[in-house]
Amino acid sequence: MKRSFVSAQRLREIAAQYPTPFHFYDERGIRDNASRLHQAFAWNPGFREYFAVKANPNPVILNILKAEGCGVDCATSTELLLAEALGFRGEEIMFSSNMTPFKDFLLAHRLGAIINLDDVTDVEYIAKLPSIPKKLCLRYNPGGNFVVSNGIMDTPAEAKFGMTRPQLSQAVRALLELGVEEFGLHAFLVSNAVTNDYYPALARTLFEVAAELHGETGARFTFVNLSGGLGVPYHPSQEPVDVMKVGAGVEQAFREVMVPAGLGSAAVVTELGRFMLAPYGQLISTAIRRKETHKSYIGLDACAVDLMRPAIYKAYHHITVAGKEEHPHDHIYDVVGGLCENNDKFAIDRRLPKIEIGDLVVIHDTGAHGYSMGYNYNGRLRSAEVLLRTDGSTELIRRAETPEDYFATVELPQSVRL
Repeated sequence: MKRSFVSAQRLREIAAQYPTPFHFYDERGIRDNASRLHQAFAWNPGFREYFAVKANPNPVILNILKAEGCGVDCATSTELLLAEALGFRGEEIMFSSNMTPFKDFLLAHRLGAIINLDDVTDVEYIAKLPSIPKKLCLRYNPGGNFVVSNGIMDTPAEAKFGMTRPQLSQAVRALLELGVEEFGLHAFLVSNAVTNDYYPALARTLFEVAAELHGETGARFTFVNLSGGLGVPYHPSQEPVDVMKVGAGVEQAFREVMVPAGLGSAAVVTELGRFMLAPYGQLISTAIRRKETHKSYIGLDACAVDLMRPAIYKAYHHITVAGKEEHPHDHIYDVVGGLCENNDKFAIDRRLPKIEIGDLVVIHDTGAHGYSMGYNYNGRLRSAEVLLRTDGSTELIRRAETPEDYFATVELPQSVRL
């Protein structure tokens, strides 16, 4: 049973202080999870987690992860500027982008970030930098289907990211001629893999390609980046990934492939987002309307502006009603927001306890790709973010938007009063 991070009574007290809707994060859960990940990869001295900033760019959250030894993976110049402002420096930053403007490469280079090249033509941009980086990463796309345990997990051939195998060889040779001295290899092939087999299978693939490229070109591969893709159990019936087994599986592949190839000193790094934060965030909302037509609807003060995943992916997010977790789930509702879009639905035909107007409704596993994917459709304003500290206190780590924020980038007639 998924529950709120605090009791129903405590949640009501928090909601009285910070009006709903708001995203609610559990600091202790975040720290404990980061510690488990580092423990799982302790066998690799160079291991580092580069947290995917796109999953949750709140500065307080990023500082928590920084304190736990994580770097950051950035995809845009804005994320790079955020990393710089928070004190991330040099190789604490991985820059993994695609269709990248040259100005973003310039900024990444100025910060000393490790630049992860998505396309063979990116080599031309590297040649134009003020100086040639000594270390670069290359993103690989093997094409076809990616198979784990005889099951197709995804279809890399349909993804826009990464280089083909021949392009990797071409890029490595060109970069060696430019003066690059160290290389990394990267791939992101599956999203939200709730299996212990994905990372070990991906690692073996990347280790084998790194060993081949080393043999072909003599290039030094000093790290392999497993990117993200480890998933979380959004549905209560799912089992969570056992990160200790994952780490052990990657270690076995490393010893069988990298060590014999003379690459046993290479670091293994990750760029996790969802795995690091999704279970440690919840969207707290209030039931404000009820509607009975062909179906039974419960309307929340939250909407797809606050959590897009159900609207755009039809993604499942578990829902509980504070204080009614043990009540019979004998009502069937569509749980919806108030946008002028029919896909603004957090749940369809969901069995829940009877919901009264004013009940606090908890939408689970929103810590990653929740607030960060927000937008302002219909002029809806993005919500606040609240952190549950390890001592049980709470902290407002992002205030809710105001109409003044919404209109800040346009000029209104002076007669208009907000």
